[in-house]
Amino acid sequence: MAKVETSTSRPYHIIIFGASGFTGQFVVEEVARTSSEGPKGTLKWAVAGRSRPKLEKVLEQAAAALSKPELRTEVDIIVADVGEPDSLAAMCKQGVIVLNCVGPYRFWGEPVVKACVENGAHHIDICGEPQFLESMQLNYNSQADEKGVYVVGSCGFDSIPADMGVIFTRDQFKGKLTAVESFLTASSGPEGGSIHDGTWQSAIYGFADSGKLRSLRRKFGYKPLPVVGSKIKRRSALFYSDEVQQYAVPFMGADPSVVKRSQRFLLEEHQEDPVQYGAYAGVGGVGNIIKMLFAGMMFMFFVKFNWGRNLLIKFPEFFSFGFFTKQGPTRKQMEGASFQFAFYGEGYTEDPSQGRPNAKIRTLVQGPEAGYVATPITMVQSAMTILNEPNALPKKGGVYTPGAAFAKTTLINRLNKHGIQFSVI
Repeated sequence: MAKVETSTSRPYHIIIFGASGFTGQFVVEEVARTSSEGPKGTLKWAVAGRSRPKLEKVLEQAAAALSKPELRTEVDIIVADVGEPDSLAAMCKQGVIVLNCVGPYRFWGEPVVKACVENGAHHIDICGEPQFLESMQLNYNSQADEKGVYVVGSCGFDSIPADMGVIFTRDQFKGKLTAVESFLTASSGPEGGSIHDGTWQSAIYGFADSGKLRSLRRKFGYKPLPVVGSKIKRRSALFYSDEVQQYAVPFMGADPSVVKRSQRFLLEEHQEDPVQYGAYAGVGGVGNIIKMLFAGMMFMFFVKFNWGRNLLIKFPEFFSFGFFTKQGPTRKQMEGASFQFAFYGEGYTEDPSQGRPNAKIRTLVQGPEAGYVATPITMVQSAMTILNEPNALPKKGGVYTPGAAFAKTTLINRLNKHGIQFSVI
């Protein structure tokens, strides 16, 4: 691996903010693993958060999990609090990149973005909340550009596999790719699986606020993206998918909005025709559908009211049939879990104005457990890409999606080496 370059004389290449949170602790372990990839002492990093004792405990846990006792003494601790802007500014002045693991981002994200932009640190998050991601672009893009700072959102499971998967599919297609559908399936091992309720909370507030997202989008004043070739057909709310041999539903996360923003950037900056995108998730058999419909109806009813949201937040396990828990998955559960994104693309070997698409491609992005194994990998490799490949990033600083920031970099190769495999079928 190339020696990491720092653009400044800052003491740390990477600062993990929110390192003692549920996801943060796994990001700490991933940075510790990655820091040994270069010559000794290439990557200088620190952990940050509100509580020094909690951060010390996380370093102890990482030291034990990775058999690296030196982590306890060699990794510095920075005390910083979202509610104290001065502490955030002091933290951001010390790092080239801040990995922000403090969510839900709609409540705690903006002060960190603001501090990064004002103090010249790049910012990476793992947010899956379109409202936050797009409002950061609206509010901070020009300021980040002036400062030469990259603010790259959704660098976790939302939405690197989807966004970079579409770009990979386009790059592998011989001809002009015009449309892609993705199908996500996740499997758990013998121990079962669950997701930490931080993600559940983000979904609750996201649905409650969906009206605000629509008005936010109007502020950009975007024209609809041009449709090249024949228009992609929208699937119904529940259908049997021959692609993944199970029932599927439209994917509810940030992926469709992130991919669309990337395609808009590639059109505006590189004059590359946009690829239409539809995202779906496999939900399994009839038993799962009944559970999902029941949970979905309860969710949609309760999320409308303040008291209902409070109940949803208080009892995630009950309302999600054990899918979301306050404890999150165990390490054993994580070891047994995996995900797979299947991409089905179509396009033209010749001129797209000639009738129906005449060529197809199928690609796959697959990897380990999505939330706490794959997400730290994608987040840390995004940071490594910014550190090592400054010349392959967009010419200007700004607020970017992963696809916009990393389309011309070797991020996909890096992910392939770290257990997230991109392949053509």
